[in-house]
Amino acid sequence: MNFGNRELYEHKHKGCVIKGKDRGTKYQKERLSKREDCLVFDCKICFSFSFSIFFFQVRKGWIQMGNLLCCVQVNQSTVAIKERFGRFDEVLEPGCHCLPWCLGSQLAGHLSLRLQQLDVRCETKTKDNVFVNVEASVQYQALADKASDAFYKLSNPRAQIQAYVFDVIRASVPKLDLDDVFEQKKEIAKAVEDELEKAMSAYGYEIVQTLIVDIEPDDHVKRAMNEINAAARLRVAANEKAEAEKIIQIKRAEGEAESKYLSGVGIARQRQAIVDGLRDSVLGFSENVPGTTAKDVLDIVLITQYFDTMKEIGASSKSSSVFIPHGPGAVHDVAAQIRDGLLQSSSL
Repeated sequence: MNFGNRELYEHKHKGCVIKGKDRGTKYQKERLSKREDCLVFDCKICFSFSFSIFFFQVRKGWIQMGNLLCCVQVNQSTVAIKERFGRFDEVLEPGCHCLPWCLGSQLAGHLSLRLQQLDVRCETKTKDNVFVNVEASVQYQALADKASDAFYKLSNPRAQIQAYVFDVIRASVPKLDLDDVFEQKKEIAKAVEDELEKAMSAYGYEIVQTLIVDIEPDDHVKRAMNEINAAARLRVAANEKAEAEKIIQIKRAEGEAESKYLSGVGIARQRQAIVDGLRDSVLGFSENVPGTTAKDVLDIVLITQYFDTMKEIGASSKSSSVFIPHGPGAVHDVAAQIRDGLLQSSSL
């Protein structure tokens, strides 16, 4: 490099400018050599530092080796969104794809096509002013043919689905009583599913199924419902018990009536047998003992029955005390009373 006397020269070397006034002096050459060595040393340091950062990113997984070779891998049940210079280009199916990053191509992100579930818990009020917690489970998935809409149009699909679930449940449940809410779970789930299907299909999502998995009223309401149910069951149990007791009493009365009837039949037959026996005894005694009348025979039979009765009363340990007149005259009085009773009954 030739330097003129008293002239300003500029020497440019990779961004460095060296100014000098004296031509070809030894001092200026030494300065130029030192500055060139410093510049080369700085470039080496910068290159080493950049390579170290790049190697660190590769080691940490921030840059995949496939990207170095312009290749990307898309896993099963997943699609990738490819962009070129920041603009949507295409949807990459599962497999290996060429992604020339040097031509402006890059991956914007991945989208899962698997079935997902969102559990939503919503508090609302029924028609009869009872607050309940309704828990719904929404099963949804992204559509492969609308992957770009699902990726770009919604930033948070779960929050969007939750908002629609809240809106439909809080519009449907207040029209029903508490008992009707439990009975019409399927209708509520169908209304939520229809509304979600109509809203989310425009964003590339499919609502597979919506379930109302739980309806939980307040604890005081549940306790009151249990008490009402218990009282109703106790009332039914009391009616059934009374009906059973009624049947038992009717059957007992029927049994007693039948027993008394049969007892009366037995007593009648017993008395008939006694009368027949007495008649045969009187006839036999009159035939065997001449001069006796039927009255004498009857007195003898009555005396025999009287003593048999006294014997049974004395032999029974559980019998109460009975005071009856006893003596020869008493036997005659008893016979007279029995005879008068028989005559009166025969006259009637």
